[in-house]
Amino acid sequence: MHPLFAKANGLTEGIIAGAIEVHCDKGPGLVESIYEWCLLRELDLRHLRTATQRTVTISYKGFEREEPLRFDVLVENCVLIEAKAVERVLPIHKAQLLSYMRLLNVPVVLLINFNQSKLTDGLSRLILPGSNL
Repeated sequence: MHPLFAKANGLTEGIIAGAIEVHCDKGPGLVESIYEWCLLRELDLRHLRTATQRTVTISYKGFEREEPLRFDVLVENCVLIEAKAVERVLPIHKAQLLSYMRLLNVPVVLLINFNQSKLTDGLSRLILPGSNL
């Protein structure tokens, strides 16, 4: 089991509640950056630590390089949030998030598509393979 899985699992309910709060206030149809900013403020109000960028070490065949990795929101170093405002989530969106999970060693991702009438219809929860075993 991933050492942060229990913590991440416990945080998701509050994060989702925060996203619903943002969606109730703003509704669908805005650009992703607005939802991301509002969600950051909402999570701050809920006293959760957040980050929006981190440097990671990329390794390849004995070579290493530090690279800034831009992502939407990382909560308490264990839940990654990707805010979308798209007609539909594509498989490439989820594939990208699985790569980010591995690079950041994060056990849980919430993919939130704010472009829905009902936010829960646009919510996907991804778990890093092996994190919950």
